Amino acid sequence: MEVLEMRVTLAPSEAAEVVRDKLADGIVSAELLDSYSRHTTDGKEVVVRLFERYYMRSSNRATLTLVADNLDGDGTTRVRLSAGGGGSSLFWRFDWGAGESFAQEAAGALKAYQV
Repeated sequence: MEVLEMRVTLAPSEAAEVVRDKLADGIVSAELLDSYSRHTTDGKEVVVRLFERYYMRSSNRATLTLVADNLDGDGTTRVRLSAGGGGSSLFWRFDWGAGESFAQEAAGALKAYQV
């Protein structure tokens, strides 16, 4: 499992869209499995997105969960990217780097906006 955290200057929903657009590009695009958003009365937002992609090198599917929120009120958005599920063994969690690759690709999409 790979977990990355970063802060960006985008709103949570904008950060989620940037990641979605990046993961939709390429030879094997990621599928958006679920989308959830909540807005508070004072303009705060929490966004959750669940993506899935098939990785040939591990012969399995990996998932990426994005959680973005601007609850701290400092003008930035916290983004957490958690990737997992890329291993094909019942006993070992070895995924040939699929989880790390998935999380790094999503983080790379947000790099230009990182604080």
